[in-house]
Amino acid sequence: MKTLSTIALILSTLSAGLMAGLFAAFSYSVMPGLRQSTDRTLVEAMQKINVAILNPVFLIVFMGGLLFTLGAVALHWQGDLRPALPWVIAGCVLYLVMFGVTSGVNVPLNDQLAKAGDPAKIADLAAVREAFEARWVTWNIVRALAATGSFGCFIWALIVHGQSRV
Repeated sequence: MKTLSTIALILSTLSAGLMAGLFAAFSYSVMPGLRQSTDRTLVEAMQKINVAILNPVFLIVFMGGLLFTLGAVALHWQGDLRPALPWVIAGCVLYLVMFGVTSGVNVPLNDQLAKAGDPAKIADLAAVREAFEARWVTWNIVRALAATGSFGCFIWALIVHGQSRV
């Protein structure tokens, strides 16, 4: 059982770390760069990014991470593995926050941006940008912080888990 719980915890840690890195990179590089661009550039770039990101690698990490974290909680709910449980639960909760913000805020904003259509044909690009950018950036920072917190919790859970005797 310890081997399976170790694997679930490692996969949870990797998933949280990859998501934290993705969202943090948007926070400190991609969006600040796009903030300095024209309305058309931002709208077009984000539309293309939002299409490109829906690929098997992202979906396996994003959705798989949810399954790995829930599995890690279930597998640590017993005996000698329980000392790591509070950290595993905290990592899972923070991953769920990141997942919820992504699904409940950022994805709907992405969908709204896609529905605006071809940037070459949008009459008021400034209005489309204004309806998208500030809110998307704010919530991206929230999910980056949640994913980073999740990653940290899982790192500590791995340390505690490694000290358990099973």
